Amino acid sequence: MTNGGLWPQVERLLASVERPARYIDREWNAVHQPGADYRAALVYPDTYEIGQANQAIAILYATLNGLPAVVAERAYLPWLDMSTAMRDAGVPLFSLESCTALSEFDLIGITVPYELTYSNILEVLDLAGLPIRASERTEAHPLVIGGGPSAFNPEPFAPFFDAVLVGEGEEAVADIVAAHRAAKQSGLDRAATLMALSAVPGVYVPALYRPEYDADGAFIGVSAVPGAPDVVTKRVLADLDAHRPPTAPIVPFMDVVHDRFGVEVLRGCTRGCRFCQAGMVYRPVRERSADPIVRDVLAGLACTGYDEVSLTSLSTTDHSQLEEVLRRLQRRLEGTGVSVSLPSLRVDAFGVEMARLVSAGGKKSGLTLAPEAGTQRMRDVINKNVTEEDLLGSVQRAFEAGWRRVKLYFMIGLPTETDDDVRGIGELVGRVFRVAREATPPAQRGGLRVAVSVSTFVPKAQTPFQWDAQLPLEEVRRRQSVLRESMPRKGVELHWHDSDVSFLEGVMARGGREVADVIEAAWRDGATFDAWTERFNPSRWAAAFEACGIEPASIANRERTPAEPLPWDHISAGVSKRYLLRERERALTGELTPDCSFESCAGCDVCQDLGVDIVLGGVARG
Repeated sequence: MTNGGLWPQVERLLASVERPARYIDREWNAVHQPGADYRAALVYPDTYEIGQANQAIAILYATLNGLPAVVAERAYLPWLDMSTAMRDAGVPLFSLESCTALSEFDLIGITVPYELTYSNILEVLDLAGLPIRASERTEAHPLVIGGGPSAFNPEPFAPFFDAVLVGEGEEAVADIVAAHRAAKQSGLDRAATLMALSAVPGVYVPALYRPEYDADGAFIGVSAVPGAPDVVTKRVLADLDAHRPPTAPIVPFMDVVHDRFGVEVLRGCTRGCRFCQAGMVYRPVRERSADPIVRDVLAGLACTGYDEVSLTSLSTTDHSQLEEVLRRLQRRLEGTGVSVSLPSLRVDAFGVEMARLVSAGGKKSGLTLAPEAGTQRMRDVINKNVTEEDLLGSVQRAFEAGWRRVKLYFMIGLPTETDDDVRGIGELVGRVFRVAREATPPAQRGGLRVAVSVSTFVPKAQTPFQWDAQLPLEEVRRRQSVLRESMPRKGVELHWHDSDVSFLEGVMARGGREVADVIEAAWRDGATFDAWTERFNPSRWAAAFEACGIEPASIANRERTPAEPLPWDHISAGVSKRYLLRERERALTGELTPDCSFESCAGCDVCQDLGVDIVLGGVARG
C-alpha cells in the first residue's frame, strides 16, 4: 500500500454517510511529509468534531512533525454509518493526511481522555485491523501507545496497549520515537522493544506488570518483572515557555466543538480541590509568561483566520499576569473583531472583573461559575476555598455589568454530604436568582436565567477521595429528588448527569485490570460512543459485568481502607500518598488547605520528588 492508496475506496463511501467532511484531507495547516522514514498516527477515540479540538493531539502533532524524518498524521473514530460502510467495503481505519491504513504506521498513539471512551479504543483497533489485545500482536504490527488524563489509572484498559505514557508528552514522545527507532535498527523483537520502552521515564508497559491476588482472590498489588521499574512516575515539563505551543493549528472544514484558536497559558492547579483529579495529577502550577502568550495569540490568529481565541488551562483566571495579558490583547486586537474567551472563572470578584475585561464593548455571553456545593460546610470539606459571599458578590457585579445569564456547576454525593447539603444547593440557587434579579433593571428581568448543572461525585484515582465510596444508584436518585424539590422553579433551568453514566464512570475510574474483560464484552455487544446520550445503554454494560463475573458495585460503591492496595499504586503522579491521606483527614474535619502557589507549601511532595518548581509568570519560585 502506498500513501493515499485507500482514498479511491474511501471516496466511494462518502456520498452515503453524514458529515463526509469528517473523513477528508487538506485542512488548512495539515502536515504532509511523504518522505519520512518514521510514521506515527495520532488517534482521538471519538468523532472528528470532538477530537479536533483536543490540544494534546495538537501539541503532539506539532512536536512529532518537528522531529527529523518523522511524520505524524491524525485519525478519528468514524461515526456508525461510516464504520459500517468501511467494514462492508473492507476498508480499514485510515489516517486523514495520506489516507494510509493505520496498520502501516510505526506507532499508533491513542489519547484516552475519559472513562466513557474506553470501548471506543477497541473499536479503533478493530477497525484498523489490529488485534485488540497487545498480547496477540506480532512483529508485523505497529506499537500501540496510550496516554492522556486516564493514564493515572491505566489498569482497566492496560491489556489493549503495548505501552502507556504517564504525564506530559512534549519531551516524552521524542524519547519514545528514539527508543523505538533504536530498537528497530538493532533488530530487537517486540518483547525486547517493549522492555527498552519501559526504560523511558514515564512509559508504562502493561505486559511487564502482573496483578496479584491472595488465596481468597483478593487483590494484593501489582508486581513488575525484573528490569522494569516498580513505580512509573509521570513525565512533567519544568518550563512551559521552553516549548512553544502550536501556532499553526489545523483549521477544520466543518463545525467542531471549541471551534476557535486556543493557547495554553498555564498548566496545573494548586487550589487543592479534594475531588479534582486534574488538580492533583497536573501539579505543580507552571505559568507561561505574558510576552510569549501575547506573541503566540497573535501568531496563531494570523495562521488560522479565527475570530476568537481562548486562553486555556485548568484555571485561567488564576494566572498571575492575566490582567496584563488581557489588556495587551485588548489593545492589539482592537478593531479586528477578534474576541478573547476564558474557559473557567473564579467565583470571586477577580473572575468577574476578568470576564468584564474580555467582553468590554462586545456581547456578554453566559457567565459560568462552579461553587460545586450548596453549603459552606460542604465547600470546606472539598477545599473549594470560596464563600457564599464570594459567589453572591460576583453575581451581583456581573448582572450590574450587563450579564443576564449565569451557569452554576454543583455536585451531589460528595463525602459526608447530608440532605441539608443537597437542599443547600437549591437554597443557594434561590439566593443567586434574587441577587441577580435585584441587580437587573426591571425592564430586563424577563430575560434573566440561572442554569444549574449537577453532576454525581465520582471518586477518582490519585485524589484525597480515592478511598471513598461512590453513592449507590438508588441513593443518587433519592438525592436528586431532594434536590429537585428544593430547587426554585422560576428562572432556573436544572440539569443533571445521568446516574447510570456516573456509575459506569466510577467503575472505570477505580477498577483494576479485570475490568478490561468487561470493556471487551460490552464492546463485542455493540458498546461504542457511550459518552453520547443516545448511544449509552446501561443494560449492555450490566450484561457484560454479569458475563465476566464482576460485581461493579464492589468497585464503585465500596470504601477502601488506607492500608488496602490500590490498582494504580504502581503509577505515580508525584503527589505522595501521605499528602492525599492528610487531605482526606482534613476534609473530614472541614479544615482548609491554602493554595501553595501563593501561600506556604502544602506538602504534596510533587516539587521535591519530581524536581520541578512552581512557575509564576514564567519565573520559577525557587
